[in-house]
Amino acid sequence: HYINNFGAFLQAYSLQEIVKKIKPNDEVYIIDDINLKHFTINTGGWFRFYSDKETLASWREKIKLPSNFSKARNKYMNLTKRCYRTSEVDNLKLDFIIIGSDEVWNFNESKGNAKIKFGEGLSCENLISYAPSVGNTDITNVPDYVVSGIKKFKSVSARDDLTETLASNIRNEKVTRVVDPTFLSEIPTEKVDGVDKPYILFYYCDGLKTEEKEKIFKYAKENNLDVYGAGENDKKYTKITVNLTPFQWVWMFKNAKYVITGTFHGAVFSMLNHRDFACYLTNPSRVKKVGSLLKEFGLDNRQTNGNANSILKVLENPIDYKVFDEIANRRINESIEYLKKALSL
Repeated sequence: HYINNFGAFLQAYSLQEIVKKIKPNDEVYIIDDINLKHFTINTGGWFRFYSDKETLASWREKIKLPSNFSKARNKYMNLTKRCYRTSEVDNLKLDFIIIGSDEVWNFNESKGNAKIKFGEGLSCENLISYAPSVGNTDITNVPDYVVSGIKKFKSVSARDDLTETLASNIRNEKVTRVVDPTFLSEIPTEKVDGVDKPYILFYYCDGLKTEEKEKIFKYAKENNLDVYGAGENDKKYTKITVNLTPFQWVWMFKNAKYVITGTFHGAVFSMLNHRDFACYLTNPSRVKKVGSLLKEFGLDNRQTNGNANSILKVLENPIDYKVFDEIANRRINESIEYLKKALSL
């Protein structure tokens, strides 16, 4: 929740909101547990200057983002006192602790992995996992603390195929498959000033070649479309839209003509807002979890090979969102039922 990432903020916020709705008479908090190494690396990354895609003006806007995220967390998240050690979390004496979501169970991730995410050091008897992911981790060589930790949870769910396989094997039971928390709550939007024409929206297509991106810019110009980045920079974008609040970021997806993305939450918010989108996936972890997401909702055909013609062909092929809505509504109801049962004494 503490990193400066739109998906991280929105899934924590959404999980908080659905739990408040399920348990209206209970106190619901987000545990402000800080992994200093992870926090420092993430925050420091925003201050790097990438001369190939940033101007001084866009960089100046980008470095305001950590402050924006901090303000949003303080305003919209009901945070506990700040904790730096597992013992401090345990001393909060919470009745239930939910671990989730995304790659919180990627035990090979060098920056953010921590044993507390598997319940180690926590005396709370009601540990729940909601939509964790192991990313692209090798699950054939699993540390002992991961095995013992997953066994001690009261209720376990998973967000993707690999995590479901790992948890099911460890617990020797069928683990519940749930949707990402961002499916579960109504998320507000905030308009981005000056964005009025139809536009193509990019959100982190790592590895997309410059010449292929140029072809997409040419297509946009020929079709009277602007081109923006959702909280990211490129010198060729119509306007600088890197310095966004989380709810402005959602607005950018909701109002895009087309979306091109290489991330899990880029795909999720395209789907939730019924946008025509294309995915170009190069990061191995994203290939695994985004591929699983698309397969789950019958949208495998939105993946592309990074060729501009392939991307544009996918974008111009409209999605039948009736099929998606049928699957999503069923999966949302199942996920809420999982939470209701897990949160019962």
